[in-house]
Amino acid sequence: MADADSHIASKRASDDEATENAPVILDPVWIEMRDGTHLAARIWLPADAATRPVPAVLEYLPYRRRDGTLARDEITHAWLARHGYAGVRVDIRGNGDSDGFMEDEYSEAELDDGLQVIEWLARQSWCSGTVGMIGISWGGFNGLQLAQLAPPALKAAVTICFSDDRYGDDIHYMGGCLLSENMLWSQQMLAYSSRPPDPAIMGENWREIWRARLERQPLLIETWLRHQRRDEYWRRASVCEDYGAVKAAILAVGGWADAYSNAVPRVVAGLSAPVAGINGPWAHKFPNTAWPEPAIGFLAEVKAWFDCHLKGEGEAAQGYRMYMLDSEPPARRMPERMGRWISEREWPSPRIATRRLHLSEAGLGETPGAGTLTIANPQTVGIMGQRFCPGMRSLDELAGDQSADDAQCLTLDTEALTQPWEITGAARLRLRLTPDQASGFVVARLGDVRPDGSVAFITLGALNLTHRGGHDRVEPMQPGAPIEVELALNDIAYRLPAGHRLRLSLSTAYWPMLWPSAAPLTLALDPAGSHLDLPLRPAMAEDEPAFGPPEQTREGTAEQLRPEGFERIEEVLDDGTHRLTLKTDGGLTRQDSTGIESGKLITETWEIHPDDPLSARNAAHWSFTIGRGDWQTRTETRSEMTCDATHFHIRANLEAYENEALICRREWDFSVPRDGV
Repeated sequence: MADADSHIASKRASDDEATENAPVILDPVWIEMRDGTHLAARIWLPADAATRPVPAVLEYLPYRRRDGTLARDEITHAWLARHGYAGVRVDIRGNGDSDGFMEDEYSEAELDDGLQVIEWLARQSWCSGTVGMIGISWGGFNGLQLAQLAPPALKAAVTICFSDDRYGDDIHYMGGCLLSENMLWSQQMLAYSSRPPDPAIMGENWREIWRARLERQPLLIETWLRHQRRDEYWRRASVCEDYGAVKAAILAVGGWADAYSNAVPRVVAGLSAPVAGINGPWAHKFPNTAWPEPAIGFLAEVKAWFDCHLKGEGEAAQGYRMYMLDSEPPARRMPERMGRWISEREWPSPRIATRRLHLSEAGLGETPGAGTLTIANPQTVGIMGQRFCPGMRSLDELAGDQSADDAQCLTLDTEALTQPWEITGAARLRLRLTPDQASGFVVARLGDVRPDGSVAFITLGALNLTHRGGHDRVEPMQPGAPIEVELALNDIAYRLPAGHRLRLSLSTAYWPMLWPSAAPLTLALDPAGSHLDLPLRPAMAEDEPAFGPPEQTREGTAEQLRPEGFERIEEVLDDGTHRLTLKTDGGLTRQDSTGIESGKLITETWEIHPDDPLSARNAAHWSFTIGRGDWQTRTETRSEMTCDATHFHIRANLEAYENEALICRREWDFSVPRDGV
């Protein structure tokens, strides 16, 4: 199969033909792996790349370059090509139009293929020999992971909404507690990777390729749920295991509304290679098209980073820039967050001081408490929390008013502040507890108690109490015997104004984010052995970091054939079970540059009885349509997770249709023993 060099003379996209410096778009470009597998790429080249080679910037994903990420790519990679870089989008094997079969996220095969793609790019006549990577989420993960493997041509990476710790800070477990998103992400990937290749690219063989892919499609939770401790499975490809192996310059980017904000300060603190960090107010989006606003001129930041580290030109940003959130009324949807940008030259910053607050019956204060406090609550605590990773499905997934959850928890407040506090970093909590069960977890939340009585979410942390000695082991608790534990809450930058109070809320459930423990847990809290350490940044006169205007022009067009929609339904059934249903209509869109029409409908359900953790159930149904003209396909995927005291139970199925004719059906039905979770 031909490589990109043979396509240099390809015609530009029609909309660009009269535009000066318009990029040359190559698709498909086939990149052959050593085992004969061919990966499909779409490449945006500067118009003069044939005579003036440029660095290549790779984005490497399973999300389909010709429809799934095309709208984003036609912003990012077209912009890069106009500014002196080759933008390269490659489908991971077994996805989109790439050959082969997908095994797991961040598999050995995926990373080995990535190394070969980087080597291939460096050899192309239009490439200067240096390569960078850019990516968000999956692409942010594997960009950092490939940097740790240190291929010689990879000199820099921009990693967005990522983690460096696959067990401790990803979509599977939090503090050793099982995230319900573990199941739902597996369901989402089953739906994503079951979509067909494009007949316009693959020809008459597309159907056979699709059938073979469907027959090999894994249900990923079957692997993930069998590793409930931080074992070798999770340590592999966790960059925090060896920061020193990373030689490329890393620009680490995240957002406070995203699930992955903790990784940015960890990487900034841990890497010895050139590194800088940005954490904005955003959810799971590129910062130039992000919400909540303000979006920033992110691609200009990317260019400056790559100019410095791929071309040796100019200077790149240093240090750690953060958006200090202001207090605002809580809301599920927030188009904009008020606040200001701050910066720290180094991280951890010597300017951040620790303020210790003691726990007592009177609340949070300067004096250690006495006596005993009780942490006990119904299983429905958490319903007002934000989704684990807002923005992946809807813009209505932020935290609501915390008052309803707080009414069911142990809550401890400070007095009204006389001066503002700027919480900057990760608060740490030490607790002395006496349990009445052998297993379970504790969740700690910080809230902003506003003068109007509403409570805005600030941050949270969780700890599986059987993991108190480390996430690689399970140590059952002895009912009636005290334990001492420490947990870190998620990093944040939040300004608590004078007149507001800080609230610490403690619970032993947090549904639907965390899967419940096997039995209701009550904890006796000894205030004398418990305290909260807050990282506070002092007030200071400083210049606010400045960003340019956000780059949001797409060099491509699409037609919306069905609008997007979202519905949240909360109800209580006759037996007292609480049910939450989220219905997301992803719309139906035709991409003009490829002609592909794609649409999705998602229904997700969480159920639990307030008195029974074993009543927990989550279920999801995804319906995906992909087509063009007479070629029309649909996949229907369903999954359900339940539990008893000793096992988790999983059922799922996959159906694939071509023009309403069923061509494949798969079913899964299995159980996995609980291992301290």
